[in-house]
Amino acid sequence: MSRIVNVVKLQFVNRQTFVGIPLLILGSAFVLSLFVLFLVPYTGLKYAGGAAGAPMWYFGVAGGQALTLTFPFALSLGVTRREFHLGTFLTAAATAMGLAAIYCLIAVIERATNGWGMNGYFSLPFLGADRLGTSFLTYFTATMLLFAIGYLGAAVFKRWGATVLVSSIIALVAVLVVASTLASRAGTLPGILAWFAGLGIAGNAGLALLLVALLWLASYALVRRLTP
Repeated sequence: MSRIVNVVKLQFVNRQTFVGIPLLILGSAFVLSLFVLFLVPYTGLKYAGGAAGAPMWYFGVAGGQALTLTFPFALSLGVTRREFHLGTFLTAAATAMGLAAIYCLIAVIERATNGWGMNGYFSLPFLGADRLGTSFLTYFTATMLLFAIGYLGAAVFKRWGATVLVSSIIALVAVLVVASTLASRAGTLPGILAWFAGLGIAGNAGLALLLVALLWLASYALVRRLTP
């Protein structure tokens, strides 16, 4: 366990990847969103739209950087691939929890100040301060999911190269498009969407966490065979 913690410390040596850049993106998105909301001549309920998700999308990039930039150096220090894999995901989990906590804090302040005094909200409308537990879980899961996708993509790139990575992405998109088209023509797509809607936010977050676990296992299967 101490060696895994050392991997966490190693990942945090360059604090920009996991701390500096996410906070910069969050702060910039927050300030710009409030400025735009202030300029909107509307007294009703106003939301910042997708700006709140900007820091979470960055974690797809962070997942790739965590593997491509740190993996060779970690192995040169005697870290095993298993220790690197576990330590890197532990680093991502700690950062995701911190980011989720910040989002929840913003939601609490927005509710206490009536949307910063202008009925404008940066936090997502369906994840307000009255549902902090669900809000924390959703933000945490979304961040971890994007990190796991980026990490797996980097593992595929280091294992087989850019051609296989791009081809895999194209094939995955094609499968999703074909599947959704067939489901729509068969009349089952509304039922599928209704099933997901019936799970609620917490239920869908739980499914996403299961997907994170599957991506974690898949990426480990590649990482354990990677060379620096």
